[in-house]
Amino acid sequence: MDHQAEVKRLQDALQQAEHVQTELDRRVFYLKTLYDVSKDIFSSVESENILRSFLLMAMGNFGVTQGFILGINSPDRGIRHFVEVGLEEDEAAGLKCGIETLLKNNAFAESIDKAAKPMLHDFLPPSLDFIQGFTVGSDSPGIFGLGAKLIGEPYNENDKELLDTLVNNLIVALKNARSFEEIKKLNRDLKAKNVELKKALKELKAAMRKVEILESIKADLCKFVPNTVTRMIETSPTADILEAKERDVTVLFLDIEGYTKITENVGATEVNALVEKYFSVFMDAIFENNGDVVETAGDGLMVLFLTEDDAVHALEAVRAAQTIREKACQINDDCRLDALPLVINIGICSGQAFVGAAKFESYTGSRWAYTSHGNTINIAARICGKATGGAVLAARSTMERVKQQFAFEPLGAFALKNLTEEVEIFALKE
Repeated sequence: MDHQAEVKRLQDALQQAEHVQTELDRRVFYLKTLYDVSKDIFSSVESENILRSFLLMAMGNFGVTQGFILGINSPDRGIRHFVEVGLEEDEAAGLKCGIETLLKNNAFAESIDKAAKPMLHDFLPPSLDFIQGFTVGSDSPGIFGLGAKLIGEPYNENDKELLDTLVNNLIVALKNARSFEEIKKLNRDLKAKNVELKKALKELKAAMRKVEILESIKADLCKFVPNTVTRMIETSPTADILEAKERDVTVLFLDIEGYTKITENVGATEVNALVEKYFSVFMDAIFENNGDVVETAGDGLMVLFLTEDDAVHALEAVRAAQTIREKACQINDDCRLDALPLVINIGICSGQAFVGAAKFESYTGSRWAYTSHGNTINIAARICGKATGGAVLAARSTMERVKQQFAFEPLGAFALKNLTEEVEIFALKE
């Protein structure tokens, strides 16, 4: 065997093994560097901390004593983060000022990753040997620079490949940080919205409580306050609704014929039960026609109709009277009092009357009542007293307003108690 050939083969094998070992050491170094840098930068979600950790780790792994890294805010083309290590104060200031100047150049701002080193040449400290631009997403560029290696070797292609990989990891870490910042902002906004929502909910609950209280008061007052007044207040709560003033109204008086005699013969308890039954039915007819009972007596009611339209409230009063008469006849057919029907007489008049709140003072205090007074009221009461046998009588003032809808029979002119002039009375036909 040729010994020289064998030696040559062994030398080649040794060189190849040394090359493989060197490549393996390089890759192990790269992997360790990548691991160390990645572990450090991915342990934080603060952009400033990530940039500082990345710069320090890169400098340590490459044996460098100087370096810088910065992030740029694209919308306003300003430096957002600037981290430097080992630079003289005037070098750092000059570098930062130079980059801020270059950012006004569209070509530089739009392609930092490609234009960083050539365009920064005049502003870079002479000790910086490696410059690389990068972009986080599409709107957050940055620049990374390292000084010369302490061992005096230049940055080779393998170094640049490793730095490219490290920068790519940096970009991922910065994107994560940005996402985290957005989540934090969303959480802050959500907390602020929750505070506003809680405040609004508290105000809503308070408002609902007020509404409940007002509805409760309204429900109780409805038992005492006329519906017409309630509607007027709801329509115009700030108006002087309760102020007594002259209005055009229609007044209906209703009483039971022979009430006193019936009470003597049958007894107050039984009569009261029967009256409640009758009047409960009458109330439905009154309310359905927008009337309000403003005064009551044992055997009668005073009902006020205050609709804005003069013809309408007269029509409502007559319609209510007709319904009351019909209902009274139905009750009489089902329920007799000692074989005698309960006879309901009605008198109606339309015209001007003072309507509103009246205040009565006494030593026990003040008392308010909502009522009306005037000649129209007096005429309606006297006409009711004139009615017999379940008749519905009306003054001319009412008949004229509803004659197109209801038929009346003229009864003539009558002199009524405490009235100086005779009053024409008309009977509603059945």
